Amino acid sequence: MSEPIISVSGLRGIVGQQLTPSVVMRYVSAFCTTLPQGKFVVGRDGRTSGSMYSKVAASTLMGHGMEVIDADVISTPSLGVLVREIGAVGGLQISASHNPPAYNGLKLFNDEGRVIPAEAGKKVLLAYQQSQSDWKEIESIGSYSLAADPHVPHLALVTKTVDIARIRARGFKVLLDANHGAGALLGRRLLEELGCQVTILGESPSGIFAHPPEPTAENLHGVKSMVTDGGFDIGFCQDPDADRLAVIDESGHYIGEEFTAVLCLMHRLETNPGPVVTNCASSSMTEQLAKKHGVQFTRSPVGEANVVDAMKRTEAVYGGEGSGGPIDPRVGFVRDSFVGMAQILDLMACRGSKLSAIVSQLPSLVMIKDKLTIAPENIATSFNKIELALKPPATDRQDGLRLDWPDRWIILRASNTEPLVRLIAEAPTQSEAISLIEATKKAIAVE
Repeated sequence: MSEPIISVSGLRGIVGQQLTPSVVMRYVSAFCTTLPQGKFVVGRDGRTSGSMYSKVAASTLMGHGMEVIDADVISTPSLGVLVREIGAVGGLQISASHNPPAYNGLKLFNDEGRVIPAEAGKKVLLAYQQSQSDWKEIESIGSYSLAADPHVPHLALVTKTVDIARIRARGFKVLLDANHGAGALLGRRLLEELGCQVTILGESPSGIFAHPPEPTAENLHGVKSMVTDGGFDIGFCQDPDADRLAVIDESGHYIGEEFTAVLCLMHRLETNPGPVVTNCASSSMTEQLAKKHGVQFTRSPVGEANVVDAMKRTEAVYGGEGSGGPIDPRVGFVRDSFVGMAQILDLMACRGSKLSAIVSQLPSLVMIKDKLTIAPENIATSFNKIELALKPPATDRQDGLRLDWPDRWIILRASNTEPLVRLIAEAPTQSEAISLIEATKKAIAVE
């Protein structure tokens, strides 16, 4: 059996192969050895394997003396808020995010209600590799209880960031595609609190997805037509643990995940300008908005934990990742689809405009993604050849290789699991983005 894929803040794998109950017990045990005793929150995103892993995790935590608070099916950002709200020493979300149904995973939270940063993650990984544990004897085992209503704290914080009366006055007709993940549990309550006429697809959190769980244009083809056929003002589409949000406008056009944080930031900077952070693989629309408002812009390595580290370091008023993940520190340091929904509706209400009209005011940019097969031992040489051949005005090697020109950029990042390098290019037109990718491939091929 191969090992699960381990990142800075968690792991994931195929159920019954890389991810088994014994792996969950070993990983949770390792996490416990890095924490003090106290309350600990466990949640899951609704996948059919989630209940099994949740029980294993809760038993392991109790065996290490923790006071387990079981939130059952809950979104990832809601879990983060709950950890902070009840003063827990940590949290665990059982989710494989946008991965296919055969996958599941574990995401670790610290007492700040954010995914654990790199240094903490290294300690957990070492403890996992060494199979460390600290099982308690009978007089010191922990306790277990169900959270009464784990969504309330998150709902309260999100609604404080918007003008509820202004949104209610518009009476928006909203389609929410939760796709049988965790998102509808808070999604319905939030949208109804905002006075919306709500229709939800995949409301029950069964984990039996109606379409592939990643909210891409290809996977949402049927949802796009429902928005126009039903006369909706907007369509919101979540991934299974509801930390990512894709948007469809009133004409059925897929706005996509790159625009989610940008639209939220557009509204935020008009009312409260301040430092902004996004990762190095996200659209440069964020950077352009920061320049327009004269605020500090910081680019971090890819990964929520890295974005949050940079946000805390720069005291950012907003951050996020292009993969549909706005992060509003007034709510929490977690990517948050509910923040996205509420704040985009507030933007529409404030402007008195349809979403398509608002998006038309943003810079016209096209992003293209591709990949190359490069052996790990050849990556450094290949990156040097590309930089030498293309001669960009600016380069960034904090996460792979990013090359920047005034109106376009490309980034190359090596896969952690395959001999692949992933390419993302953004330019004013599709042909220019493709040309940038082709020029990069040509530079590698030249001997």
